[in-house]
Amino acid sequence: MMKWYSVIVGLLMVCTTAMGQEKQITFSPSGHDLDNNDNFSPDGKWLCYDTRETVGAGIQNGQVIGMVNIDTGEEVVLRQVPDSIIGLKGTEPGPAPGIGAVSFNHARAEVVFIHGPPLSEVPERGPYDFHNRTGARVSIDEPGVRHWVDRRDIATDRDTTPGAHRGGTHRHEYSWNGNRIGFTYNDFLQKEYDRTVGYMEPHPDAPEGVSHYFALMVPVVPIGTSKPGEIEKANGDSWVGRDGRMRAFIGKVRNADGESYEESLFVADVPLDVDITTADAGSATRFPTIPEGITIRRLTQTWAGGIVRGTWDGDRIAYFAKDANDKSQVFIIPSDGSSAPVQATTFPEGAAGGLRWHSSGNSIVCFSNNGVATTCVMPGPLFSKTVFLTGQGAGTPLSKLAISWDGTMLAFNRPVPTKLKDGTIAKNYLGQDFVQIFTLPFPDANNDGVADGIE
Repeated sequence: MMKWYSVIVGLLMVCTTAMGQEKQITFSPSGHDLDNNDNFSPDGKWLCYDTRETVGAGIQNGQVIGMVNIDTGEEVVLRQVPDSIIGLKGTEPGPAPGIGAVSFNHARAEVVFIHGPPLSEVPERGPYDFHNRTGARVSIDEPGVRHWVDRRDIATDRDTTPGAHRGGTHRHEYSWNGNRIGFTYNDFLQKEYDRTVGYMEPHPDAPEGVSHYFALMVPVVPIGTSKPGEIEKANGDSWVGRDGRMRAFIGKVRNADGESYEESLFVADVPLDVDITTADAGSATRFPTIPEGITIRRLTQTWAGGIVRGTWDGDRIAYFAKDANDKSQVFIIPSDGSSAPVQATTFPEGAAGGLRWHSSGNSIVCFSNNGVATTCVMPGPLFSKTVFLTGQGAGTPLSKLAISWDGTMLAFNRPVPTKLKDGTIAKNYLGQDFVQIFTLPFPDANNDGVADGIE
């Protein structure tokens, strides 16, 4: 490791649970938010995080992108904003720049994250907002050196620069092979359009000063104007498979009655030979269009929710839907829509977020009743059998579940008292305990992707 960045090492705390050892790995007096992203490094030795909720609310006041060594507790600063304005969105002068929601690239030693407007650009762009942010990259080999991923162009006197956008990108997620980045998007020039989903890829015609060419992936219509079957909003998205040719998402769609809406599971198919430059970047009066060759498929007709997740093999998608008792559960459907969805979990308290696939495709993990649980989804007699990997019920809330690329380790957030060297308890800007990172091995003695205790 290079020597100039800050390093913090703590004593690792181990708590025995019903199925394994839950270990606290961060101890410094700041937030360590995982944000439901691809937080594990490709080699499984590090977890990346942001420090939101340390000096102010949300990503808009995030100051640091960091990573922590799972074995030693060493914390490394990958990017720290040199100057910032702390504040609330909607106030003057407003917060900036704001950095957060970081993910590792599985194919290269780098991370990508949200970056709001640098202070030098605030007089022209305004403060951090959903419609005012871009992506930035930092190489693990060059901590502190920021590279811009996408270009923002909000000119109103001409067409938008091809390959640029006119708002804000968010939840940047590399495809497994690193060739594409998926994200959610909010438009600044035409705010009558709700959030939607897009993708970027490196391109020789990318706008000057950035590495990637931007395009929308999911076409949406203005809020309140949809006809039956048209999508007004898209989010909750992630890649299905390894090569970035399929992205699942939750779409808000108008029902056949022309009045009500449903949120359902959709897939955008993005063939590898799609020419991203065939997308129209739009103008002040023309909303951007998707590239030629992308198609959208609807997989469910009833309510679906959460951040949906696909297997690495690309054959199945897991998502949240309601059971017969109106409880949220995990359902699974083939990504080609060839058969009906199947209910995978039967939690008495319902499933509560954090949905992830084990790399084998044989299990899923999620939260329920404030605990981490895993469910076998391998066809056969073990299907839907579940075991909790942590305690459940009482205790501080667990959140932001992540899983390593090889499926051997889990990580999640939990607020806990953070002691300084003098023994006093450090608190965040609201006087609350800092969110720290905990890890938990996935118990799988025979390495078949099904947890011990189920078989």
